[in-house]
Amino acid sequence: MTFQKSPTPRACFALCLIVALSATATVLADDIFRPEVGKFPPLEKALSYRGELVFVDHANRRGSLRVQGSGMFFRNDPHPFAMLPYGMVRYHGAPADLRDIPLGTVLHVRAFLPPDPKISAVPVLPVDNRKRDGNHNRGAGTAPAENHVLLLEDEPSYCQREGKVWKLKEVDLQNNAGLIVASCEPKQGGDGKATEEKMTVDAATRIWRGREYIGVEDLIVEGTWPATGKKSLDGQAVLLGITWKPTPGGIFTRFHISDIWLDDVAIQRSARTQTETHKAFIRSRWMPAWVDAVEYGKFGRAKVTATLFGGMDDSLYADFKKDAGALMNSVENTLKHTHGAYGPAHMASRGNILDVTKTEGEVPLGSSGIRIRFETDLIIEGIRPGRVVRVRPASWPQVDVPREEYLNDGSSAEERFPTPAIFPKY
Repeated sequence: MTFQKSPTPRACFALCLIVALSATATVLADDIFRPEVGKFPPLEKALSYRGELVFVDHANRRGSLRVQGSGMFFRNDPHPFAMLPYGMVRYHGAPADLRDIPLGTVLHVRAFLPPDPKISAVPVLPVDNRKRDGNHNRGAGTAPAENHVLLLEDEPSYCQREGKVWKLKEVDLQNNAGLIVASCEPKQGGDGKATEEKMTVDAATRIWRGREYIGVEDLIVEGTWPATGKKSLDGQAVLLGITWKPTPGGIFTRFHISDIWLDDVAIQRSARTQTETHKAFIRSRWMPAWVDAVEYGKFGRAKVTATLFGGMDDSLYADFKKDAGALMNSVENTLKHTHGAYGPAHMASRGNILDVTKTEGEVPLGSSGIRIRFETDLIIEGIRPGRVVRVRPASWPQVDVPREEYLNDGSSAEERFPTPAIFPKY
């Protein structure tokens, strides 16, 4: 009888390590989620984080955030992000574009891995990068690979969506500046477990009350806040705009209050102003959508089914009507127009809207739930299933977009993201 030789301890360890690594790789692969073409990704699969807006490239719908982690906030490097084609921006509780948000604003992010790393507008990172420690007192989580954004929203937008408010506990002032102690809690009453946070205010903090715009000095004059020292604010419920600025005294992560909305009328007025700004913007740049299907006819004729992207004011969607005229143009994933050197209407396919339908029930974030069927007698190359387009109802104004917002050659990386050669030679 023969016996197999028992493996050595080193061999056992090596075998166990291989098994463990294989299991880890399997789990990691199962955890990886990337949005797919033609499908709106579920919000629950997005990574959540927040940070300070430090750079914006509005024409390419990308920018950088200083992401909040467990370490010293000021040490965190700007972390690039890109908006998904259907990604939504919210500011003051209303639809917005990146160009509307001031640098320094603290934003909440819901983001995914790049859908297609080969054409990502920002650096592609290892999928587990959010778990890696940034060193130099940065902590983990300051550079997540999930940098393609479905939802980007400022503090009041986030609180309204989540049903939360900030409750002011105490103010401590000197020379029109100081600290506020507050906690973010459910609007309908919390469980008492909300963490209190100290934030700075100063003479530049904007305070909105009904139709009034006032400052810290005004609240001091009327006796609501003290000129010097502390005063209890008894848990007053408000909405806050939050930013970050360097803080003295060795405090590395303390946020600043840029705005305080004291009542519903005040925030509704801010939202209305921002909504009108965004409506004018979309009417001049056209409604983004993606192509679900194309039925090709003869001699360039085609019927196109497209889903309009979400997050816009209802009045914009109302302009898409059956039998109304419309134009459809191909755009890049950054929503830049790709056909036409003399404005988006130059090479756009023209025709009529055959039908407008709306999905019943809940629709995924990023989608409007509204689908149009559009017929044209001359379809352009870029209008294909899975591709992103912009659509203009004939009732919207026909204007030319600035040079940085369209491409002559949509396949050129140099034109997508210009090098210094874009500048003229003087």
